[in-house]
Amino acid sequence: MSAALILVRLRWALTWAALRKSVWQTVGYVIALALAAGTVIMFARAAIDVGSLPAELTIPDGPTLPLLGAGGLLHVGVVLAGTLATVFIAFVQLMLLGEGSTMNPRKFALYGIPDHRLQFGLLLAGLSGLPAICGVLSLLAWAGAYRRMGAAAVVAGVVAAPVAVLTMMSIAKALIAAATTLVNTRRGRNVFYMVTVLLFVALFQVPSIALSAGIDDGMDLADAIAGMARGVSILAWTPLGAAYQLPFDAAAGAWGALAGRLVLLAATWVACYLIGVWCLRRDRLTAGAGGGAVKTKGVGAFAWMPDSPSGAVSARLLTFLRRDPRQAMLFAMPLFFAAIFAFQAHAVGEPMAMWVALPFCGWVMSITESNGVAYDGRGFAMQVICGVDGVTDRIGRVRVYTGIIVAYMLILFVVIAVVTGDWARPDRLLIGALCAAIGIDAGLCGLGMAEITSCTLMYPVPSMDKPFSSPQGRALAQGFFPLIYMIGGILLLAPTGITALAMLFTGAIFDWYGALIPVSLLNGAAVAALGTWLGGKLLDARMLAVMRNLESFASLQQ
Repeated sequence: MSAALILVRLRWALTWAALRKSVWQTVGYVIALALAAGTVIMFARAAIDVGSLPAELTIPDGPTLPLLGAGGLLHVGVVLAGTLATVFIAFVQLMLLGEGSTMNPRKFALYGIPDHRLQFGLLLAGLSGLPAICGVLSLLAWAGAYRRMGAAAVVAGVVAAPVAVLTMMSIAKALIAAATTLVNTRRGRNVFYMVTVLLFVALFQVPSIALSAGIDDGMDLADAIAGMARGVSILAWTPLGAAYQLPFDAAAGAWGALAGRLVLLAATWVACYLIGVWCLRRDRLTAGAGGGAVKTKGVGAFAWMPDSPSGAVSARLLTFLRRDPRQAMLFAMPLFFAAIFAFQAHAVGEPMAMWVALPFCGWVMSITESNGVAYDGRGFAMQVICGVDGVTDRIGRVRVYTGIIVAYMLILFVVIAVVTGDWARPDRLLIGALCAAIGIDAGLCGLGMAEITSCTLMYPVPSMDKPFSSPQGRALAQGFFPLIYMIGGILLLAPTGITALAMLFTGAIFDWYGALIPVSLLNGAAVAALGTWLGGKLLDARMLAVMRNLESFASLQQ
């Protein structure tokens, strides 16, 4: 137990050290504290309002729906929301936070701490963090929502709060440990990372697709709630939703079911703990094993890129994109967006809605390039040593991303035209061409913005070899800088937007909307060219600062 408490103290010592070192870290932590306090207050206020509701809700000109008790709206909503929250937190931990780089289990290999004590200490360290504390306090405040159901339900809600947070943390840490330990080849990491991100995005699309399908089928509200209640009864016997079922078991006097769920949750904690211990032991015993030699033929992209410094930059970037799991979503996300819009278009019975996917696809194409120099890491130092100037570097990078954006938009345009049958309808095909042009416009505007932000608004990224880990520090920058890029990319579409508004007010848009196609393409090309030039000049002016940042980021990835 002493070793576990030392790890908890170490976690907070590192936090205070980071706050003392960086003013921005302090500002970010204060903002996080304010958000946490606001979350707790929000849950407390919601509990007061929900606890004052009647036992039944009568909809005007509709059915009377139960609110409290098993199968009621509160029961269905709490268990479903809790299940989704558990899945969401596990995926977020896996994709964005990872093991962390300072409290990484591998950092403690030299100290001879037994695996079971180390795993227990790391779990306690995670539970002592601000997110876990905020979660427990929020769920404790939410226990007041059960007061109309009796004192036993409130007490069970209080017990369920730490139980739910412990379950979330245990599942998340087990997933991270298993992913890091078992997926130990670069190709495996690429595939696993892409599948994880796609599943995560898909989870958030399921409710909207299901709701659209339900509305389209004319499903009765009472029948829909009854169907969800049957699903909730199944989720309540899984580790994802069992903790949120406890107050309703206590209110119904189902003490046997309540005890069974507690046993299920305890077994989940033990299983996750043993998975973590096994992964620690396996990592220690197999350290340095695996990998194997990589066989390559020829010089790859260097053989067919222009024989110039910018061509070498393009070839190096293409080589990195092929091998980097962190940026692999660049190639998968547009197809995924198109698939999601296809499902929704089918649900609402309007295939033409698939065309709306193209502007969104273009908008997300350059997200990784907005921090591209940080993704290059120390490899960028070779360009500096060779004396490659900033504009040449930007031209080489823009060449690659422009080719990817244009090729993707054209391929998706052809696919959607065939799937929807709009290829045989000139009016709809013109609308599709306009959406593709706006997609290229959004992609090029984002690319122009990215070439500026990638050398000015830099933030740490995970190691290429450990995409599920997270660099410590600069959390505010990691969340805020991508937001600046995304908003800036939209604002740079202003010439196209202003032209469209002018045509709308004059009434010309209904007959001449095709004229927006060349306007969109010129808008995107101009922004990409301006971003290339300005980004190159900024890179030249900030070259030493960029190199210092890359060295700092590399130390955070260790």
